[in-house]
Amino acid sequence: MTCKDLMVGALALAACVAVASTPADAQRKYDPGASDTEIKIGNIMPYSGPASAYGVIGKASEAYFRMINDEGGINGRKITFVTYDDAYSPPKTVEQARKLVENDDVLLIFQPLGTPGNTAIQKYLNTKKVPQLFVASGATKWGDPKNFPWTMGFQPNYQSEGRIFARYILEHRPQARIGVLYQNDDFGKDVLKGLKDGLGEKTALIVAEATYEISDPTADSQIVKLKTANADVFVDLTSPRFAALAIRKVAELGWKPMHFISSVSGSIGSVLQPAGLDNAKGLLSTAYTKDPSDPLWKDDPKMIKWNAFMDKYMPGANKADQGYVSSYMATQTLVEVLRRCGDDLSRANVMRQAANLRDFEVDVLLPGIKVNTSATDFFPVEQLQMRRFDGRVWELFGPVMNGEVGSPAG
Repeated sequence: MTCKDLMVGALALAACVAVASTPADAQRKYDPGASDTEIKIGNIMPYSGPASAYGVIGKASEAYFRMINDEGGINGRKITFVTYDDAYSPPKTVEQARKLVENDDVLLIFQPLGTPGNTAIQKYLNTKKVPQLFVASGATKWGDPKNFPWTMGFQPNYQSEGRIFARYILEHRPQARIGVLYQNDDFGKDVLKGLKDGLGEKTALIVAEATYEISDPTADSQIVKLKTANADVFVDLTSPRFAALAIRKVAELGWKPMHFISSVSGSIGSVLQPAGLDNAKGLLSTAYTKDPSDPLWKDDPKMIKWNAFMDKYMPGANKADQGYVSSYMATQTLVEVLRRCGDDLSRANVMRQAANLRDFEVDVLLPGIKVNTSATDFFPVEQLQMRRFDGRVWELFGPVMNGEVGSPAG
């Protein structure tokens, strides 16, 4: 063999070594919960207890991930979805979060539900640098990237809804006598703050306030108190079970106020039907997602897609339950985030991609509402539209609004 042959062979060997040392997987980066074949996602839901109506959200996410796996996964990786029940009890939420992080080694905790439980685990997850992603609660604290860079909300914050309610009251009933019932936690207090901010110098229109605890059997006595105060506007800031109870109690008392309920309790299937559709007629609320029971969307291609998903992966489920819609919305967005992560499935990159969504369109969001985030904006969805229940379906009206003081009213 000549020197020339040796040189050619050496160059060829060097080229092979170079190729071998820089394969695609050399660029791959994994934190716990991710590998060449798997992405492990954690979740905490109240499958039991006073907020069990929300449990359908976790079930729908599990079904969506099954669909994604059937389609080949995300960048070739299958999703393992680990979801636990916390019964809407913060100590249990802490226990389940630690189990997911320290025993199950999940990459992230996705859409944990409820303000009290998420408050209990926020510092822990941020200390561990584990994404607390797309929290299923509208408390304003989920949009604080400076102090909690590993926590991100999803839905419009509760204060925005309160401001929109105030704007509507000032425009349509400027001499109102307002009675407020609110859950005695960050959820209720957040919406109440937004209501008062929106009323501005006219907070004196609120003539009575009453609170309840999530563990209470009913809020009947509180509702009687508000009626006795001669309130003609009832701002009902309650979670689903209490919203259904309140709607029934108002009807039982023969009280006919202008009645607002929070968007979190607007599900026809889990709230209005149990309360009685006739009792719910005339309710006012806000929305940011399409209502599958509304014939307005029967020919909408994106809702046809949603219906096909439900028929195949959740047969027999009550499509009138808005929890299935909200779950689909957040889960579709998470799948997009993970796709954008490519082969860098580090927790830091998950948060980086989640904070760089621009006009992302989600099938079930109302027209004109898109997902947008940035390093300083940790609320992906920030707009709402007013709606009124006609006894059968919710009817949208007015413009899409961002809930800021001074925005146009519908």
